[in-house]
Amino acid sequence: MNDAPAAPAPPAAARVLAVWHRVECWVAVTCFSFIAVILVLDVLGREFVGPVFNLLGIDVGPTGIFASQRLSIYALVIGSFAGIGIATATGSHLVPRVGFGWIPKAWGPRMDRLADIITGCFLLGVTYYGFKFVQSTYAVDLRAPVLDWSVWPFQLAIPAGFLSAACRYFVYALWPSLRPGLPEFQE
Repeated sequence: MNDAPAAPAPPAAARVLAVWHRVECWVAVTCFSFIAVILVLDVLGREFVGPVFNLLGIDVGPTGIFASQRLSIYALVIGSFAGIGIATATGSHLVPRVGFGWIPKAWGPRMDRLADIITGCFLLGVTYYGFKFVQSTYAVDLRAPVLDWSVWPFQLAIPAGFLSAACRYFVYALWPSLRPGLPEFQE
């Protein structure tokens, strides 16, 4: 086997990964912030504002936020699947230690690259089935209860999250210096 070190990563690749990571973080933070705000406002409306107006003899009708729980679920899907790319970018996903130490330490860098390629290919397979899932809900025009919205645009977050992680693994196989290190505390 060739023991030559891997080619250094071009600075542009590191910048692209950094921007890509920042976008995914903003998507996730926005989604989870939306969930927190809408659910708190919904509960405050139903449990505080409504009863206070009722005590004052004012009928304001429903005081919660219409479909807040359903909207939260869609935000959860988008935010969670953005988290797959975030976990891959930060090296904070779960890594089983089974098999660590089975190969000579000198083979480590090559095995890491091979593992990145295999993981990327596996995630591409999952992405394919994610797209097939979205395609099937699009074909039957599956709609959200209460809101009557098509659900496929929200479901696109599923294959997008897996595709994001797959692409990162291929980048890590190409330029191992861009791969995040494993956290010290991970078991």
